[in-house]
Amino acid sequence: MHLLIRTLIHLTLSGRRSPLSIWAASTWRTRAWPTDVDMAMHLNNGMYFSLMDLGRFDLMKRSGIWARMQELKWRPVVSAESIAFRKSVKLWQRYAIESRIIGLDAKAIYFEQRMVADGEIYARAYVAARLLSADGPVSNERVIEEFGAPPASLKLPEWLHSWRENNALPGSRRPAPHLWGR
Repeated sequence: MHLLIRTLIHLTLSGRRSPLSIWAASTWRTRAWPTDVDMAMHLNNGMYFSLMDLGRFDLMKRSGIWARMQELKWRPVVSAESIAFRKSVKLWQRYAIESRIIGLDAKAIYFEQRMVADGEIYARAYVAARLLSADGPVSNERVIEEFGAPPASLKLPEWLHSWRENNALPGSRRPAPHLWGR
């Protein structure tokens, strides 16, 4: 909720930036605000994912698919994500969030996102996302039909398949017991 106003402002501003293809990389420059940091005065680890949401919104808005998703009443949801940290982004520090789609499979659209400052990667995340409609998940075939096929050069890294399989929880229609294996 704390990013709601910032998200709305960001969506408005992204619409004024130069358009790009959904298959291109988006770069959104910002700075670490007091609401983004923890007691150590650097970006809180949970904020990285929240701010990366804005990076994906930037890509969707600038490519024009955000407006079409709204018309179709499709909404993006994250199904898995993983992040690695290298350096801390500190209070007031300027940095950029780079976002790009790196591939698709039968269940997800995969993004690579980076926090970049001073010419270096500070953090990198991989995100598996889906689009949902009122009828349930939107197939990637339908997504491609609506937004175009990815470039032939776009190949999902093989290791992401195992990452996805090894991190997946059972589907929402199957049980997911909460016991620790007692």
